[in-house]
Amino acid sequence: MELKEIAKNVMVSCLAVKPTEDVLIITDDSRLTIGTALYEGAKELGCEALLMVMKERELSGEEPPRTVAEAMKAADVVICPTAKSLTHTNAKIEAQKTGTRVATMPGITEEMFGAGAMTADYDEVLKLTGKVTELLTKAKKAVIQKDGCTLTLNLDGRDGVPSPGVYREAGQCGNLPSGEAYIAPLEDGVNGEMIVDGSMVGIGKLDAPLRFVIKDGKIQSISGEKSEMLDVLLTNDRNRTVAELGIGTNEAAILNGIILEDEKVYGTVHVAFGTNTSFGGVNKADCHMDGIILKPTLYLDDTLVIKDGEFQI
Repeated sequence: MELKEIAKNVMVSCLAVKPTEDVLIITDDSRLTIGTALYEGAKELGCEALLMVMKERELSGEEPPRTVAEAMKAADVVICPTAKSLTHTNAKIEAQKTGTRVATMPGITEEMFGAGAMTADYDEVLKLTGKVTELLTKAKKAVIQKDGCTLTLNLDGRDGVPSPGVYREAGQCGNLPSGEAYIAPLEDGVNGEMIVDGSMVGIGKLDAPLRFVIKDGKIQSISGEKSEMLDVLLTNDRNRTVAELGIGTNEAAILNGIILEDEKVYGTVHVAFGTNTSFGGVNKADCHMDGIILKPTLYLDDTLVIKDGEFQI
C-alpha cells in the first residue's frame, strides 16, 4: 500500500480525523516524504491540511520553533513525523491544553510506516495499555530486575499515562505507532543498578549492554560499549535525572534501533532520563533519552507484572 493510503488509514482509525478539521503536519527535512504523504492524505479526507517543515532538532525533547508551537495550539489534530522527539516538549503540553489531538512519530521511517507496530490490533493494545496504566497509578513502588541488577522506583502520588495509539478525543496525545503505559517516578526516588540491553537513544540498537548506576534519582555512572555517546546525560543534574518508567504493550512491535517502536515492544520495560514535565513530573532538562530493557522482571508493589519478558496479568 502506498504511503498516502497508509496515512489515511492511520488518521481515520487512530485519530478519528473528520472532514473540515484542521490537520497540521509538522515535519523536518529528513522526514519530508512521510510528512507529505500525511498532508496529501488529510486533504483527500476533506480536511483543512497544513504542512510545516522545520530544521531537524539536535536532541529529542528540544522545543520546536515558536511559530510551530503557536500553530500546534490552533489545530484540531497535529501529527509530527520528525527525526527527534517532540513528545516531551512544552509545545505539545500547551497544544494538549487547548484540546488539540497530537500524534508524535519520532524517528519514523518509511519501512516502519507500513509494518511492525503500525499493523497492530489497536483495540487489543488499548485494553492491555489501560490495565497496565491502572496498575502504575495505584502502585507506590516499582522494582525492575535484570541479570542480577535491581532498580527501585518511587511512584507514590504519580499517575500512569496510557499511550495506546488511539487519540480520538480532544486533548489526547501520544506516539504513533504506539503501545505503552508510562509514569514519572519521583525525581529523587530511584535507586540501584540496571542493565539496558535493547536499544538506547543516542546509540540505537545495542550490540552490548550498558550498565547504569543510579542514586537518589540521578545517574552516578554509565558503563559499557559506546557509553561515551551518552555524555549529554552527565552534563548536568537535570539531564542525569530518571524521568520515566515505561512498559511496552504492542505485540506487533519490533526492536529495530528506533526508539519510537522499540519502547512499544511487548513485555519490555524502558527507563528514560531528562525531561518529564509533559506527563506529571517536574524535571525540565535538555533532552529525553530512553533505554530499553529486554526480558525484564517487573513488580508494581507486590504484583508481579512481567516475569522474564512475559506478562503475568
